[in-house]
Amino acid sequence: MKLHELKPAAGSRSERNRVGRGMSSGNGKTSGRGHKGQKARSGGGVRPGFEGGQNPLYRRLPKRGFNINLDTLNRFEEGTEVTPELLVETRAVKGMKDGVKILSNGKIEKKLTVKAHKFSDAAKQAIEAAGGTVEVI
Repeated sequence: MKLHELKPAAGSRSERNRVGRGMSSGNGKTSGRGHKGQKARSGGGVRPGFEGGQNPLYRRLPKRGFNINLDTLNRFEEGTEVTPELLVETRAVKGMKDGVKILSNGKIEKKLTVKAHKFSDAAKQAIEAAGGTVEVI
């Protein structure tokens, strides 16, 4: 196989729909937008998540929990006992809600005692590898 012989998989590429090119194209006159209304105007339409004034799903559902990554814990001094209350106090989290979970994104370079409601397995291993201790509340 050579570079000039490469072709995309069948059905993976489709031709661009050219609207407003006459009635026989199937997308002439109103160009597939129907007649009048908000969605027919240029720049018209509603923002993502808008439900016509009804309280949207993202506002109806309760906000739960808080995730913290390992790199956030590096702001604390060596040997500090990191608790959810301390995280709220230092504004690492906005509010406690249904607890704090420590995730393994980033690297931890300090020896800390971390107390939280949940830990991912990788985060637990990383904290212990750095010489710290993990305590589930």
